[in-house]
Amino acid sequence: MDVTFSAFLGQLVSNPVLAVTVFLALGAIFVNGWTDAPNAIATCVTTRCMPARAAILMSAAFNFLGVLIMTHFNASVANTISHIVDFGGNSTMALACLCAALFSIVVYGATASRFGIPTSQSHSLIAGLTGAAIALGGASSVNVHEWMKVIYGLALSIGLGFVMGWVLCKLVSILFAAANRRRANVFFKYAQIASAAAMSFMHGAQDGQKFIGVLFLGVAFANGQTGVGDAGIPIWIMLLCSATMGIGTSVGGERIIKSVGQSMVKLEKYQGFSADLAGAANLLLATLTGIPVSSTHIKTCAIMGVGAVKRLSAINFGVVKDMMLTWVFTFPGCGIISYIMAKLFMFIF
Repeated sequence: MDVTFSAFLGQLVSNPVLAVTVFLALGAIFVNGWTDAPNAIATCVTTRCMPARAAILMSAAFNFLGVLIMTHFNASVANTISHIVDFGGNSTMALACLCAALFSIVVYGATASRFGIPTSQSHSLIAGLTGAAIALGGASSVNVHEWMKVIYGLALSIGLGFVMGWVLCKLVSILFAAANRRRANVFFKYAQIASAAAMSFMHGAQDGQKFIGVLFLGVAFANGQTGVGDAGIPIWIMLLCSATMGIGTSVGGERIIKSVGQSMVKLEKYQGFSADLAGAANLLLATLTGIPVSSTHIKTCAIMGVGAVKRLSAINFGVVKDMMLTWVFTFPGCGIISYIMAKLFMFIF
């Protein structure tokens, strides 16, 4: 399989289905940076450690670095996504179904962001791939062993995210109980900026890898392969996805910043630091073990854990309920869209 950049450019010209696939994949990455990345800096902005525009630009830079650096050293999440479903032996139909999956992700993500709702692009991607694969080859197309990692990811993000947020915030509260409040706030201002940068880096490392896996799968289909096998991810795919996510992040997402960082629970600087550090640590664990997780899930659950240290009533459960309903509807909603579009794309192509 020829995966050089020059061969890729030639295939883009000769294979319109691949061109559509690449366009949709980059569109999905852009939307991910636009809608999911603001979660990484939401607390940093709402605690007034950084102005929104500066924080967004910082997040864009660290998202870029996260995708590029982590994928180079550990591409286990990308490999999980590449093998989560089996599109069968017909590479042309497989490419058409991959287009359908990506189309559903873009539609679902853009619609949710229009209303300022933090949506799980990770779950949209998994649902889209699953729906398209089922449309092509039935339920047997789903790789149950790899799909179980999604379930592990849900448990990791919800349970461990909440617990680690609570533990870190409680620990910080004890350690700085006797500290001068003014000096402590100055310290946590810069500590939170650093933890927000770490959260942005790990967001790129986790979410960027998912779309790298999809794009690499599309290149394999264009080469007549039924999968990526054991082939290594070329550096040009890493750079292309890194740059696209960074640009998407720089566009904004200020409504989502308010929804995640302020509407759910009112945070002080040390609490924002605890939430960011807990989220980044959970994303690192998931990324190193190849488990695809939702960065939105992890960050919001960490914020809930931090809020619970003070009192459970500090959490705005109305916002939490809206987010949970969005996550619950993502799998069937995006999956159904992808299934329908896969049938249509197979007919067209």
